[in-house]
Amino acid sequence: MPEAPDADETAPDLPSHRRGDSARRAPATGEGVTAIESQLRAMRTDAEQHIAHARAEFDQANERIKERTGRDLIVASLIGVAIGVVVVASLIFIKGLFALFALGAMALAVFEFSRALQVSGRRIDVIPQLAAGVLLLASGFFVGLWLHWVATLAAVAIVVVWRLTAQLHAGDGRSPRDVVADVLVGAFVQLYVPFLTSMAMILLAQDGGEWWVLAFLVLAVVADTGAYVSGLTFGRGGRHPMAPRISPKKTWEGFAGAFVAALIAGVLLAVFMLQLPWWTGLIFGAVVLATATVGDLGESMLKRDLGIKDMSSWLPGHGGVLDRLDSILPSATAALAMYYVLSPLGVS
Repeated sequence: MPEAPDADETAPDLPSHRRGDSARRAPATGEGVTAIESQLRAMRTDAEQHIAHARAEFDQANERIKERTGRDLIVASLIGVAIGVVVVASLIFIKGLFALFALGAMALAVFEFSRALQVSGRRIDVIPQLAAGVLLLASGFFVGLWLHWVATLAAVAIVVVWRLTAQLHAGDGRSPRDVVADVLVGAFVQLYVPFLTSMAMILLAQDGGEWWVLAFLVLAVVADTGAYVSGLTFGRGGRHPMAPRISPKKTWEGFAGAFVAALIAGVLLAVFMLQLPWWTGLIFGAVVLATATVGDLGESMLKRDLGIKDMSSWLPGHGGVLDRLDSILPSATAALAMYYVLSPLGVS
């Protein structure tokens, strides 16, 4: 058989200088690709190191904040933003959706508060508490302020009668003092969570009430944020605690930041959202700040009496639902009062 021709024999004849150039270019191209890959790897490694260093610094800062506040800043911020988006969207587009959101929040808060009280030895009936709470919120949204007092008395009566009847059938020899305490605490749960939530429902049902609800919620959040930032910046080590026996981490430095933030936000909300004179925003901001502070300290006192840090752990970074509603619940009543006092001053 004829032998196969060599590769050199089949290749077209090239000038010697071109064959030399091709031979020199081949290894040069390979070396260039290798150099680029090495540079890319070095850049990637350098970027990963910078990211890791920045993440380590952020984690350290977050841990320091967590040690001082007891909260995970990242998780708390993400959950807060998510809740804020739902609340704002419901108030802007369909305020009836916010009523459903408030109903769910009320039910969760009543449930976790009742469970905390049960653990402490009190006998709280969750089902009638929830049923009476639904009655109060529906009354606030559909009936109005004045007839709402009848619904409030009915709700408290349901809780009280249920507890007395249940205790009568229990026959376990519980002391009269404990029975009276159970009844009073059960009534307090109803007035603390559902009744105060129903004030927001009454405000929501008013003409333009959704903007007032949004305004007082924004004020409460801004005041809380201002206190948080100012307390971390100027109140390190709890220099001047407001109520060391109730809440040692709350300082006057934090309250000062909340005061400034609430007044500024109040003026902006009054002018651009509520169409009120600017000076009414100072009143609105100061009143909401006062009620929010009282509500925050009041819930801290309850938790201290119960010997717990949070009402529950349902909201990572925040604690329980009631831990987020503590400053909002009393502020709803204040906002409703401000609506009746300030809304006639609206700019036409």
